[in-house]
Amino acid sequence: MTTMTRWNPFKPSTQLDPLLRFDDMFRGLTSRPMWHELDTTPDMRIDVSEDDKAFHIRADVPGVDKNDIEISVDGNQVMISAEVKRESSRKEGEESIYTERYCGKAYRAITLPGDFDSTISDAHYDNGVLTLSLPKKANGSSRKIRVS
Repeated sequence: MTTMTRWNPFKPSTQLDPLLRFDDMFRGLTSRPMWHELDTTPDMRIDVSEDDKAFHIRADVPGVDKNDIEISVDGNQVMISAEVKRESSRKEGEESIYTERYCGKAYRAITLPGDFDSTISDAHYDNGVLTLSLPKKANGSSRKIRVS
């Protein structure tokens, strides 16, 4: 059985880029090209669900301190940003050969299909997963219109 993967147009595909394998043969001879560093930006993976009472968002933000996560709300849009920090503990004379770990800001915005009450929303961060619970607003002004 094959597994499906998400395609990122900014990351090279080994099947579509025959020169990538050629590049691997000479990787150790020169320093790594600067453009390879662009494909290391993290993807903030999310799951959004709802029930009768609330919207639920789960976001994968591994390696982030909970104090470096910022959540903001504008209408029915939720913005999550997280700053990924990396320790730089190189010894004198040590040179980096290959670096894939990202440091910087990761950002994700989600527009929800309904209004929610942000004043009683709840957020938890545990083991690299941010969990948001956004209670739906009571929509007293909604009504059905009968077609005649």
